[in-house]
Amino acid sequence: MEKTIYYIEDDANIRELVIYALKASGFQTIGFENARDFYRGIKSVLPDLILLDVMLPDEDGISVLRKLKKDDKYKNIPVIMLTAKSTEYDKVIGLDQGADDYVTKPFGVMELVSRIKAVLRRSNENTQEEIITTGRLALNRKKHTVMVDDRPVDLTYKEFELLDCLMKNKDLVMTREKLLDTVWNMDYECESRTVDVHIGMLRQKLGDAGSMIVTIRGVGYKLESRQ
Repeated sequence: MEKTIYYIEDDANIRELVIYALKASGFQTIGFENARDFYRGIKSVLPDLILLDVMLPDEDGISVLRKLKKDDKYKNIPVIMLTAKSTEYDKVIGLDQGADDYVTKPFGVMELVSRIKAVLRRSNENTQEEIITTGRLALNRKKHTVMVDDRPVDLTYKEFELLDCLMKNKDLVMTREKLLDTVWNMDYECESRTVDVHIGMLRQKLGDAGSMIVTIRGVGYKLESRQ
């Protein structure tokens, strides 16, 4: 069955080019030039993935993303942000609000298609097992919740994804590069600090259970199943 993609982009030339390429790659693609039209469209049919430009004429793309992730009906739909902004700060803001990937303009259409397929594949894998447990930790992918013993823990979207990745690979050492690629879909060495910052926040929020996340000096991190 064809996957349906919604693409919100106010530049008509870019929008038409991307839609043409996605349709040629086997995706059913519907374009919207602003957030207002997109909101109308998503009420009728749920897409399998959303391509969301940050700079829109009527509403900032980050604002649109926040609304989607707060709505139970839409929060599990994968979102790829598209923008001319390329600093690490801008990427982290979008990713922490729940974006699954971040592509900067100008981009190659074939690269974009590849990133879409990767996000869809990862999204499908994440829905196969709803609840995973490791020691004192319980993570529910469908409800997007984490419990330490019987205490709920409030995590950002990317903190949740990071913990999910560590729990799926418990007792295995995950390099910073691997975590960047898996959780943020980044492979830039200069952005490895992103992992360290999120690990620090994750440990803090997990309390005593945060000690399950062990630093492997000069390599990365692992989640130990035994404390």
